[in-house]
Amino acid sequence: MDIAKMELAIADFLHAAGVRLDITEEHLLNTPRRVAMAYAELLTPPEFKFTTFSNGEKYDEIVLQTDIRFTSLCAHHLLAFSGVAHVGYIPHLQYVGLSKLSRTVDFFAHQLQIQERMTKQIGQFLEDKLQPLGVIVILVASHSCMGIRGARQPDALTKTSFITGVFKSAAPARAEALELIKMGVSRG
Repeated sequence: MDIAKMELAIADFLHAAGVRLDITEEHLLNTPRRVAMAYAELLTPPEFKFTTFSNGEKYDEIVLQTDIRFTSLCAHHLLAFSGVAHVGYIPHLQYVGLSKLSRTVDFFAHQLQIQERMTKQIGQFLEDKLQPLGVIVILVASHSCMGIRGARQPDALTKTSFITGVFKSAAPARAEALELIKMGVSRG
């Protein structure tokens, strides 16, 4: 990323929007740089190694991580949306280190996104890397573009899902996953 170029563009944007930055005011002096650095942070996916292990124990029950917090940028408005992800799978030949589920969510959140695409990207990534018996991904988020402009519905939540394998074809597996997610959310 070219932070200096971003900084100039942000200063130009603010000027075009009629915002006059008084550079004699210390707290405003570095506003374009702060904005550039914030967007650089939000748009830089953290690198991580997706470590998998052989499923020698033949574990074939749900592995689920709930309430994974994320913040992303709406590709349509460049405003934040944030919420929680619930990510699970049923191992087949391999399983993954638990932190990698959170890191996968974080990786896909750090780019211009729409919630639907992010949900699908997380799910497909797990499908490709693990080839599990099933994957379930549910994202629940509040969108600034819905809350502070346009519809002005700050309490509206958007829920999206990606469901494959036994979670899709076997009602008991799906019901168990949804119940486990509900238990995680209700803990407080």
